Amino acid sequence: MADANNQKRVTAGMLVIGDEILSGRTKDKNIGTVADFCADLNIELCEVRVIADEIDEIVDALNALRKKFTYVFTTGGIGPTHDDITADGVAKAFGVALKVDDRAIKMMQDRFTDYPMNEGRLRMARIPDGGELIPNTVSGAPGIHIGNVYVMAGVPKIMQGMLEAIAPKLETGIEVFSASCDSQVGESSLSEPLAALQNSYPTVKIGSYPQMGSDKYVTQIVLRSADKPLLDEATQKVRDIIAAATKNKLKI
Repeated sequence: MADANNQKRVTAGMLVIGDEILSGRTKDKNIGTVADFCADLNIELCEVRVIADEIDEIVDALNALRKKFTYVFTTGGIGPTHDDITADGVAKAFGVALKVDDRAIKMMQDRFTDYPMNEGRLRMARIPDGGELIPNTVSGAPGIHIGNVYVMAGVPKIMQGMLEAIAPKLETGIEVFSASCDSQVGESSLSEPLAALQNSYPTVKIGSYPQMGSDKYVTQIVLRSADKPLLDEATQKVRDIIAAATKNKLKI
């Protein structure tokens, strides 16, 4: 889909891989980082899946996401231990061999000149055939780019560095504008008129978010659209809805 200026809609899916995320032992920090990264490039992050360290799960999820979206970003499972099997899953999903890559070895040794290539580090040098390397300025062990899939580390600092490395290679999408309106009127009182407004403005995404924990109850209405004039028009109508509800003293 493209807008009037022929800008292309660019979409993404994210695959978070790791038993430690599902168990709660590790608290994920990468989803928010990837969401911010995508927003900065006008890429629509449309779906996030969190799955276990199981090869078949990785294959199924990766194949589903890479068919749906322009890009897929994965995090986790490319370390040196036996349960780091993301590279295996990626190779199987693409139907290619997984081999120790001399480029990856050099990248690690260039980062640390006294880097002995033991069995664990050689695991991190395994790259699916046809894959390109994503630089890792922290520990040297690279990520993987193959097809429309970008395979990155689960360690937040390393993952952020990999995002910075791939950013210039990604296509940017349609700029999306946003606006917000705060109200002390409860969601239930706004739900019907907002639903009608959404039907009237299908290309403007309208969301309602209650804000609690402060002295006053606040309902925040957030609007997003690539069409700025239409967004402004819908935003004014939201203000009118809030004003009418406030006048009628609808608080719940």
